[in-house]
Amino acid sequence: MSGIFITLEGGDGAGKSTQAEHLVAWFEERGLEVVRTREPGGTRLGVELRRLLLHGGEEVGDVDPRAEALLYAADRAQHVAKIVRPALERGAVVVQDRYIDSSLAYQGAGRVLDVAEVRRISEWAAGGLWPDLTVLLDLDPATGADRRLARGGAADRLESEAAEFHAAVREGFLALAREEPHRYLVVDASLPIDEIHTQIIARVAPLANR
Repeated sequence: MSGIFITLEGGDGAGKSTQAEHLVAWFEERGLEVVRTREPGGTRLGVELRRLLLHGGEEVGDVDPRAEALLYAADRAQHVAKIVRPALERGAVVVQDRYIDSSLAYQGAGRVLDVAEVRRISEWAAGGLWPDLTVLLDLDPATGADRRLARGGAADRLESEAAEFHAAVREGFLALAREEPHRYLVVDASLPIDEIHTQIIARVAPLANR
């Protein structure tokens, strides 16, 4: 069996981590090896880049949008080379929180960089690797912010952006889904957790049985 690559996308507070846990459990119940990972932060280099990008504060100052896009691409190159491709090559399932689509939505739509340029950089960094399925957990940004506040903890650099930024990111994700419906599954993230999981499994099951 060849590996399966599934990514989960969406704004902050959409429930990506919860659905990733449910998805991992579903695959493991079927005896498959599952690698759960994330961007940024899936490698030792990625951990440091994540700290700088999301929590660097005064240490890094105001990061230029192009520099930000390149740092995410650097994380992606290392992550794909060291974690994702080796797992897929041995037939494992990779369940990943964020991937290229996040760069297109956050740095492209959110930072108003040229989306085609961000895509080109990201595809080069990933060696052209795209997921078999991308699950977009779509949620109103205000609801996502309320969820984050409810669970406590300080907002990171992206979470602290203005409402207009998060609205642009959401529309960026939805635009990507409209462009590639064969790769995307869009789920209403305000639904109950079990209902969301059921919708995801309905789309995932054919991949597991191929």
